[in-house]
Amino acid sequence: MSERGLPFVTVVFVGGLVFGLGLAISGMARPEVVLDFLQFEDAGLLFVMGGAAFVTGVTFAVATRYLDRAPLTGTAYARRLKSFDRNVVAGGVVFGVGWGLSGICPGAAYASVGIGNLPILWAIAGMFAGAYAQGYARSRLAG
Repeated sequence: MSERGLPFVTVVFVGGLVFGLGLAISGMARPEVVLDFLQFEDAGLLFVMGGAAFVTGVTFAVATRYLDRAPLTGTAYARRLKSFDRNVVAGGVVFGVGWGLSGICPGAAYASVGIGNLPILWAIAGMFAGAYAQGYARSRLAG
């Protein structure tokens, strides 16, 4: 068990369960729905993401105003600034190409397995292989 304990793990699990259920109900766990969005044939993903962004925005606005610490981690709220550099652009481009080719992003890929789409395991294996290759290349270049 992690040092944060069972309550933390339970809340994270329930959050993942709600996320996966939402993806399955909205149809976003099906690659063909996402590919239809990317081809401008279905705006459903826009509404799902817009709804999620709205709920997240309200939650963070309220939480940071009335709470001094994050409920799960107990750490103080702070902005995490990430510089906008070529790695951000390159990573975004590679992610977008992978998303366009497979029709699925990492979170939705796991939900897709949950609704019985077992061929998506190839995309998940590709995600792991790509992440490993990037980490390996970065460590070789740094050392």
